[in-house]
Amino acid sequence: MDPIVEAALKKWPNVPACHGWLALDARGDWYMRDDRVQAAGPFPQVKGSRIQHDKLRAFIERNYARADDGAWFFQNGPQRVYVELEAAPHVWRIAPHDLSLASHSGAPAQARSAWLDEQGRLFLDSELGLGIVHTQDMHDAARAVEAGLWQPQPLPFADMAARFGHVLSPAAAHRHAHRQG
Repeated sequence: MDPIVEAALKKWPNVPACHGWLALDARGDWYMRDDRVQAAGPFPQVKGSRIQHDKLRAFIERNYARADDGAWFFQNGPQRVYVELEAAPHVWRIAPHDLSLASHSGAPAQARSAWLDEQGRLFLDSELGLGIVHTQDMHDAARAVEAGLWQPQPLPFADMAARFGHVLSPAAAHRHAHRQG
């Protein structure tokens, strides 16, 4: 986490969290989702505005983390901005020269297990969490499978969040918790 973010947390420890305003799609793109976009429908059916500013993307990715309840968030100074996930907390990129794995954020990882959902999408679990393999890297993923590096097993997409402990829609969970309370 950036030192400026840690300092802001100490200075303002009780800033309310933000839900529904930031999302990560299955290709590793970040989206801003204002009130109008959120009212138009859930992510990813209604995506919002893709964040294209490289330094903003890098700031989000450096301060992207998992909460204790499995929701993923971006720590924006003192405010925790929960992230809507299209597929998984990470989008894996595969280096063609050595088939090494890195998250959309650039963090290196080692695959522990491989999973195929009912749509044929490849997911890898690692020490960083679950991620979907980027569509542009499927050729290299096939090379890794053929080389015996990964042995994909079938797993329905609907079962992945519970099995790997992540929350796809913290905004929906937040709304549900408030209706229950």
